[in-house]
Amino acid sequence: IDLVKTRMQNQRGSLAGEIMYRNSFHCFAKVVRGEGFFGLYRGLLPQLMGVSPEKAIKLAANFTMRDLLTSKDGNLPLWKECIAGGSGGACQVIFTNPLEIVKIRLQVAGEMTEGTRTGAIGVIKELGFSGLYKGASACFLRDIPFSAIYFPVYAHMKTYLADEDGYNGAVSLVGAAMIAGVPAAGLLTPADVIKTRLQVKARSGQQTYNGLIDCATKMREGLLSGKERELVYADLLHNLV
Repeated sequence: IDLVKTRMQNQRGSLAGEIMYRNSFHCFAKVVRGEGFFGLYRGLLPQLMGVSPEKAIKLAANFTMRDLLTSKDGNLPLWKECIAGGSGGACQVIFTNPLEIVKIRLQVAGEMTEGTRTGAIGVIKELGFSGLYKGASACFLRDIPFSAIYFPVYAHMKTYLADEDGYNGAVSLVGAAMIAGVPAAGLLTPADVIKTRLQVKARSGQQTYNGLIDCATKMREGLLSGKERELVYADLLHNLV
């Protein structure tokens, strides 16, 4: 799912008018047909390396800030909940951005028809240390608001779905998490697209961007002209999933 999302997001405005995938299902089928079933799992190693520390950092930062911002009478206003959640999102970027850019470049490597496809070590050597933080501004733009929305919604939904004794079973916890993910992922899809396009190395003939503002401006122009409208939200279903 994540690989299909990345490839759909990276269908940037091409000088040659190239559209590789008509929709998500076409992308999935084309990857399986051209690269085999395991082609869907490109970039899995960085994903596995990053997911545990990413969640640990985000959760620890969120709950630590919630404790610090809670008043002595146990009151925690919504705006402070958002600050706590956003703090968790900011902390995770410092660790996860290098893994994220390696994962994304490996995920789109299967589209290359020329040259040698590189592995994770090759990507790291090509980027260098500073290059591993390329697109970090867009990562902050995505992850801070995402967590600022997700954690407060999750906390309130967990309370709402608890039984009369205040207990949450597995079903209510999963339900609260899924509900919280809908507005967080849906609203931040454009930021996720920007992050992907900044972190993927443009191929010959593809649109290039000189930073976050330039990327957002060119995408806005594409939206107004109708050329980018379907592409920007093409991965919305994947984000929600």
